[in-house]
Amino acid sequence: MAKQRPFLLELWDFMVARKKWWLFPIVIMLALVGMLIIFGQSTAVSPFIYALF
Repeated sequence: MAKQRPFLLELWDFMVARKKWWLFPIVIMLALVGMLIIFGQSTAVSPFIYALF
């Protein structure tokens, strides 16, 4: 059985091998939006995030 590689390493190898550099900003933005959603659900941080919008 082959050892599984981490998802981010597989994604990085895919982008490098196939010259899909345009995917990098999309992945970064999706990660940032995901973190914003996770941190926005906590009560201590939510007033500051809601002020941005």
